[in-house]
Amino acid sequence: MEVKKTYNIYCDESTHIENDGQPYMILAYISTPYHLLKMHNKNIREMKMEHFYRGEMKWSSISKSQYPFYNKLIDYFFSNDELNFRAIVIDKSQLNHKKYNQDHNTFYDKMYYQLLNKKIYPDCHYNIYLDIKDTNSYVKARSLKKYLERDYNNIRNLQIIRSYESELMQLSDVLMGAINYKLRGLNKVTAKNNIIEKIEKLRCKPLTMQTKEAETKFNLFFIDLKNGN
Repeated sequence: MEVKKTYNIYCDESTHIENDGQPYMILAYISTPYHLLKMHNKNIREMKMEHFYRGEMKWSSISKSQYPFYNKLIDYFFSNDELNFRAIVIDKSQLNHKKYNQDHNTFYDKMYYQLLNKKIYPDCHYNIYLDIKDTNSYVKARSLKKYLERDYNNIRNLQIIRSYESELMQLSDVLMGAINYKLRGLNKVTAKNNIIEKIEKLRCKPLTMQTKEAETKFNLFFIDLKNGN
C-alpha cells in the first residue's frame, strides 16, 4: 500500500479586518512536503546567521540594510521546486455581507476555504497552520476546521501557531506583503521596490496579474465578489 505524501501549509493574512481602512484583504500560504520542512528551516536560519539577521522575517522589516538578506530569501524560494505559494486577493469595496446574510467571520471562513480547497488533493495528507492574530484566532481555527472537514477527510491537523515559530509562515508574510504593497501603489521604500521587481522577474509577470489555477509555484487569484468568482 502506497503511503500518502504529507504537506505542511503555513497560512497568513494581511489587512483582513473589515473596517481597517485598507482596500484589500489578502490570505496566503506557503506549502512544503513534510519531509523537506527541517531542511528549509535549517537553510533559512543559516541565511539569517550569514546576514546577521535577528528576529522574524516580515515585509514591514525590509530596509536598505536588510535588502541583501531578503534578496537571497526570494532567490531561495524560487529555486526550490516543492516550496509553493498561493494567495487570494479580495477587494473590500465589494464586500456586502448583508446581501449574503453573513458576518465578516463567516466570510473569512469562506475565503480561507477558497484559498485552500483548490490545492487539497485526495491522495495527500495535510497539516495546516494559521498565524495567531488575537484571542479570536482559536475560535476561527475551529470554525475553519469544521468548514474544511465537511468536504475533506485528509486534513491531519489544523492549529494556531505564532509566526516566530515558523520560518515558512514568515516567508509567506514577505511574499504576501509584496503583493499588498504593489496593489496599494506604495513605492516609497527602494529596498521593497527592488524586492517586488525581483519577484515579478522570477514569476515572469507583475504582482497585479493573477495566474492560471494550475500554476503551482506562485499562484495568485483575485476574487470578484460582484460576479461570484
